[in-house]
Amino acid sequence: MVNKITAAELASVQARGSAQLIDICSPTESASGHVPGAVNISMEQIGAHIADLRIGAPVVLICKSGQRACATAQRLKASRTDVLVLDGGTRAWRESGGQIVRNTRTGWSLERQVRLGAGLLVLGGVVLSLVWNRSWIGLSAFVGLGLTFAGLTDICGMAFLLTKMPLNKVRRESPPEMARDHSCAV
Repeated sequence: MVNKITAAELASVQARGSAQLIDICSPTESASGHVPGAVNISMEQIGAHIADLRIGAPVVLICKSGQRACATAQRLKASRTDVLVLDGGTRAWRESGGQIVRNTRTGWSLERQVRLGAGLLVLGGVVLSLVWNRSWIGLSAFVGLGLTFAGLTDICGMAFLLTKMPLNKVRRESPPEMARDHSCAV
């Protein structure tokens, strides 16, 4: 059983500064929108950062919907007894009127952009091979090979290219009204 905290309760805890907020999303997903004051330690890295978590203050885990945070809380049970999960995640926070901090111009995580791009390329390759020329199936095979390579090595060429796009550039200094955006699509 995982202990949960509502967005309203989190706002009160945050005002008192009595908890450590950890955004367990990937760095790019966190950059596309996170709760103010949350430190980004991805779900995959949280085990390596147990010693970095403050002692004596509860830890609130936050993700997009709350599901990954629940899974991470289960993993931390052996190490910490004071772990809470934001019920409903960043979405619930935003829907309750909480501010969202954005560090990129896009609200789409890099992972989501890669999935969309890869899916469109595979679909395009299949359709073109059926209606134009069978050799277009090579495009789908190339994307499949790239995804397999990315899964094995954690190096994704498409993600690298997408980070170079203007919409994925991290803002170095942004005006407060742009850094805290209530309309973030998280």
